[in-house]
Amino acid sequence: MHNLVIDIGNTNSKLAVFDHQTMVHFQRLKELDEISLQSLIETYQVKNATVSSVSRDVTALGNFLSRSVRYIPFTTAINTGIKNHYQTQPTLGLDRWAKVIAAKGLYAGANCLMIDMGTCITYDVLTANSEYFGGSISLGINMRFKALNHYTGRLPLISWDKEESIPEGTDTANAIKSGVLLGVLNEVEGFIASENKKYNDLRVIITGGDADFLSKQLKNSIFAPQITNEPYLVLKGLNEVFIH
Repeated sequence: MHNLVIDIGNTNSKLAVFDHQTMVHFQRLKELDEISLQSLIETYQVKNATVSSVSRDVTALGNFLSRSVRYIPFTTAINTGIKNHYQTQPTLGLDRWAKVIAAKGLYAGANCLMIDMGTCITYDVLTANSEYFGGSISLGINMRFKALNHYTGRLPLISWDKEESIPEGTDTANAIKSGVLLGVLNEVEGFIASENKKYNDLRVIITGGDADFLSKQLKNSIFAPQITNEPYLVLKGLNEVFIH
């Protein structure tokens, strides 16, 4: 049984095909193309599909998928045995909820802190007894660079290479890089330290476009609980819809 899952984010769209719980195909796209989707459905003989979107309405996409497969709209009403205490569930980001569902499927019985290093940085905790109370939303790395440029008169817009080390602030460009990147790292370590005090054997799960940068920085620091890099966490959470 092959399942097609699509995650439409603020910057990119990601899709995957799963054979039960094994990912057999992955793509990162700027735009979704119905002809390519139909070809993918036929190639893998896809039976089920679901979509999570944080940026646009997916009614037309859902109607298209429904003509070829069993389409299940992904909403926060879908649950896999999690006690959801979030007070405004209709406004909970679908990508955040998919990550919570994925954490339960992958690390059942563990206290999990999920950190998504995407357009925004989000922090969500799923407790060992499968309770979810919410989390925090912060500015992503590129958003911080853009904000410094936009809200000041003379600070330039800085690009950064994820493979570079964090520089010392010996000139304006490096001062901005140092401030943004060290600020993010200190913020993340603060969140981890706070949750580590609350929960035993905290497992930190990192995902999102800037996950590799963060994982590398955390592993080079003295602060190192159980850290796992899960680049496909949202997609795995969407696939749990069909497993359950």
